[in-house]
Amino acid sequence: MAKRKRNEPTWEPVSVGVEMTTEQYLATPETVLPTELAFGVLHVADSPTPTHQLLVLALGVALNNHVKATGAGKIWIAPLDVILDDAAHLVVQPDLFFISNERAAIVKDRVRGAPDLAIEVLSPWPRVGDVHTRINWFARYGVRECWLVYQPTQVIDVVQLNEDGIGDRARFAADEPIRSSVLPLFAESLSSMLAP
Repeated sequence: MAKRKRNEPTWEPVSVGVEMTTEQYLATPETVLPTELAFGVLHVADSPTPTHQLLVLALGVALNNHVKATGAGKIWIAPLDVILDDAAHLVVQPDLFFISNERAAIVKDRVRGAPDLAIEVLSPWPRVGDVHTRINWFARYGVRECWLVYQPTQVIDVVQLNEDGIGDRARFAADEPIRSSVLPLFAESLSSMLAP
């Protein structure tokens, strides 16, 4: 057996679909590919498209400016693990998410708990998993609101979540100001965020 070189990784390559615990997942090598653990099953998606990343950037900049100005909390961007359920081995990476000051304690070595708001840019489907399944996970574990951004049509669905699942849902066209119960003072449209 060959001797391991100093600083050589001690992990073994992991296959998609393999079953693992949250602890094993967190020990895998860092990657920029969307990687999640769905009740112990590893899922890895392809790299996002330029259009996807442009929308993530536009939303991230506008939301970050807003929450800094209002002092409401922080905006976070993928790839960043959100451990919704350590014991059940459920770790997700929403494209963007907001954590209010009241929930800031969940940000540790990873995010260990539900953000207030999760944002998914669909291209035209989520890169990892089924969108309805994801929304139900978000609701079950305490995410208060989810934005679904549809790339082809540039519309945004704002979905209210509660312990019973999906609540009210509102759709905003590209030129309509987005209304959010989590960020009630935010009133930009997708078009204004994407404007040069």
